[in-house]
Amino acid sequence: MRLTAYARACAVDPGKTLGFVVGAADGHPAGLVTVVDVPTGRVLASDTVDGPHWTLDVPEDWPSSLYRAAFRGDGSSATATVADGPDADAHFVVRGSGDADVLVSVPFLTWQAYNRAGEPGHGLYYAEEPTRAARVSFDRPGGGPPPQEWEHGLLRWLRGSGHRVEYCANLDLHDQPELLARHRLLVINGHDEYWTWEMRDHVEAYVRDGGNLAIFAANTCWWQIRLEDGGRTMVCHRDAVTDPMAAVDPSRVTVEWSSAPVNRPENALTGVSYRRGAGTWGEHMPRMREEAYRARFAEHWAFDGTGLHDGDEFGRGALGYETDAADFTEVDGVPRVTGRDGTPPDFVILATADLRHWRHYGQGGHATMGVHRLGQGTVFTAATVNWGSALGDPVVDRITRNVLDRLGRPAPVEFEPIGPAVSGAALAACEGLLFAAAGGVLRVRELCAQNLPWREIDTAPDLVALGSPREAYRGMPSGLIGVTRDGQVVYRDPVPDRGDWSVLGDAPAGTVALGCVNATFFAVADGALWSRTAASLADRIGSWQVVDVAEGVVALTGLASNLFAATGDRLLSRPPVDGPAPWTDLGPAADVRSLTGAAGWLVAGGTTLRRRPAVSSAPAWYGHR
Repeated sequence: MRLTAYARACAVDPGKTLGFVVGAADGHPAGLVTVVDVPTGRVLASDTVDGPHWTLDVPEDWPSSLYRAAFRGDGSSATATVADGPDADAHFVVRGSGDADVLVSVPFLTWQAYNRAGEPGHGLYYAEEPTRAARVSFDRPGGGPPPQEWEHGLLRWLRGSGHRVEYCANLDLHDQPELLARHRLLVINGHDEYWTWEMRDHVEAYVRDGGNLAIFAANTCWWQIRLEDGGRTMVCHRDAVTDPMAAVDPSRVTVEWSSAPVNRPENALTGVSYRRGAGTWGEHMPRMREEAYRARFAEHWAFDGTGLHDGDEFGRGALGYETDAADFTEVDGVPRVTGRDGTPPDFVILATADLRHWRHYGQGGHATMGVHRLGQGTVFTAATVNWGSALGDPVVDRITRNVLDRLGRPAPVEFEPIGPAVSGAALAACEGLLFAAAGGVLRVRELCAQNLPWREIDTAPDLVALGSPREAYRGMPSGLIGVTRDGQVVYRDPVPDRGDWSVLGDAPAGTVALGCVNATFFAVADGALWSRTAASLADRIGSWQVVDVAEGVVALTGLASNLFAATGDRLLSRPPVDGPAPWTDLGPAADVRSLTGAAGWLVAGGTTLRRRPAVSSAPAWYGHR
């Protein structure tokens, strides 16, 4: 006798009861069931089955994990690895108490979408078949992971990684968003293709409010679906013409997130999309083992401890069977996203793989591993379905640890690398560009987090400090304001080509740093903070005045309505007032030799070029579980 079974829920809390429905094609269902912790393969329970219903009382002490209930109907002892086939396996998650920093989402929606693929009226696949189903139920056997088990490699690795991890079903992200607020990091793993509007809203809000998202997956958030019948039926027409919701609420039509009439590209959240990615299927699937990433920003924190250099290959076998990518162009050998496809402009490409030849095996494209900020949170993506199978690679292992360590644990706000520095340069940001003056040369690059090279554009005076006002003041245009080594204040238009420097007046003797904020210039000289209004400097009236102490300050900049300073090991701020005011310590600032700010970011020069947000507070919800 062969049994079939399904669970009445995808997730359950410890101490609660989970029901299963058991069937047999050739008579009364009877046999054995074994419950297995999937990441470890450990058997936690076994029981006899006699009838169409079986109930599991989940013990309080079971760890949060993915579990498999394996049903057998031949009367022999059930084992952890043997069942009557995929229809006799019922998977479920035991949730945690909310004490772990990391929450892993299990993609039950995608598993159910592939259940009975190709069977007319029963499977959501294949995508263009007119006989495919538009509605499928969770109340049927099957709906477990595919034979390739895309998710399992990372699940097994996590159990021995030393990180405190809990699990949820991805359906929980739809109707239990409060789960997210208990955790620092949400992990999307493997193949998480089907998302509801509510899932998307809840995850985006979580990240914007300061939660982090790590996507060790691809083809992520590709189709929008709807849930009906209390969440037990998923609807995906894949076609706006046949979806009746098109006449009611076009935003909820079940098509690709990037397609009309939804027009909500998934890469606004994830940074990448399968639209630019690649896929190799069927008999060609083994080709994914031949491919490797190429490091494009080896100085980034994601690569700490890997020993990689730009251009090195790593992670062979991690790419496939589908990948995600961002539209990008090459700038002097460095990738830079274009933003034309909906990818946020600040998305930083860490590694790439050119998979355009996969057009002969499925879909040609690229893979782009990267990271970006969304509100107060950070999103990392590995951009491949198959990441978990390559965790035996020391580099893949280390990248995964770096991401979990950085995003999954509370940490102070600190500077992170954004590219090569110009040795000894004074920095200024203006009109979306970053300028560096050193050794009589003026250089420029785009003001962004990608590791772009510097471009020489002009000569420059021998400057010890450089700054730029946020906007034009009376008599003072917006541009580059510098202090020369011989004590003159000079001005230049912020154009990325040749221009003239003009002298505005004198600076305090011994000036080492300059900042512009609130229509006032501030300078540091001889351990003191000096100020002078822009109007005074433009009209050549008045003089510099000492307003406060600035002992040890080596760099200065204005940003919004604050004055920021670096002492070489600490970052400080104070209001831009013409008088004494306390300096607030904002954290470490090692190796900061110059400082500038724009668009909410502080940019520091030293051995490397780095940036950090000006805001240093932790999310209000974190720690209040």
